[in-house]
Amino acid sequence: MSERRLEDKAGEVREGEELPIAKLAAYLREHFPDLEGDLTVTQYAGGASNWTYRLQFANADWILRRPPAGTKAASAHDMGREYRLQSALQPVYPYVPKMLHYTDDESIIGAEFYIMERVAGIIPRKNMPRELKLSEAQTRQLCQNALDCLIELHQIDIHQHGLDSLAKGEGYTERQVLGWNKRYRQAKTWNVPKSKKIMAWLERNRPENERLCMTHNDFRFDNLVLDSTDPTRIIGVLDWELATLGNPLMDLGNSLAYWIQADDDAIARSTRRQPTHLPGMMTRKEVIDYYCQRMDVDVADFTFYEVFGLFRLSVIAQQIYYRYHHKQTRNPAFKNFWFLVHYLHWRCRRLIKQQGKA
Repeated sequence: MSERRLEDKAGEVREGEELPIAKLAAYLREHFPDLEGDLTVTQYAGGASNWTYRLQFANADWILRRPPAGTKAASAHDMGREYRLQSALQPVYPYVPKMLHYTDDESIIGAEFYIMERVAGIIPRKNMPRELKLSEAQTRQLCQNALDCLIELHQIDIHQHGLDSLAKGEGYTERQVLGWNKRYRQAKTWNVPKSKKIMAWLERNRPENERLCMTHNDFRFDNLVLDSTDPTRIIGVLDWELATLGNPLMDLGNSLAYWIQADDDAIARSTRRQPTHLPGMMTRKEVIDYYCQRMDVDVADFTFYEVFGLFRLSVIAQQIYYRYHHKQTRNPAFKNFWFLVHYLHWRCRRLIKQQGKA
């Protein structure tokens, strides 16, 4: 079996999201005069956030990232920030793709954008590629290697490498709790719970001490690239849109919110977006134990970080549902997100109750 068949592939460009190929090709040739052949453009699936395209010339294979239509750069869709952060991080964290070019000139494709080198490999999405059969031991190794990548990121000395000026840093935990509570209140619709007790609990139980490091804040298997010849080896970490200087334990908590294990209930299993259910994958408790041991941190109770991760995910879901509810999008996939919010808040309350009994 050819390793290329396992590589993540781009497909046809979605209607309404086309790039002006002739204009873009001319612009790129101005900045990269050695380019050869015609430009071919394909697009990667997803696109709920930034749009991602593959650009192919005869002698170049690149990725273009741009914000979705109708957005401005003053938020999470700030391509300039994403480009600068990855440019600064790549020399000390080689899993970051090499950055090649950024422009805020919106006359080229209708938005700011940046270009980076493509990391060719397998992206483990909801399910592994059908042709790829990993043993339980290999799956365990992949899981461990993925966590080691997150740990390696958290262990970078931000002061030594001049990364401490990339974001605010100090006060991160408080900003996150208050910020996500506010976003939930602003996006609330009549059919989701008020959850005042959960928000009050998060504010009341916020850890006073925090260690700051570089955090990814969307560290999931479907943002990793695996080596096609050795699928247990991580060769790339993608989607740095939410990366900042933050609390590493909250970064792990955010990841755990997406970590659906084999013995979870049917509702949780229906939301799975990554292959964390496979035999050999760690449970959430094993993930916490492994991380804390490798990072040499003593966390007597991880409940705050798990509850925060689940609540944050519920706010993301509610923000999407709010757009559907107010007919700002007609995507039928978002129709029942209100139910997911109820479920995630139920899990939050269950964790808080279990902590009270401990």
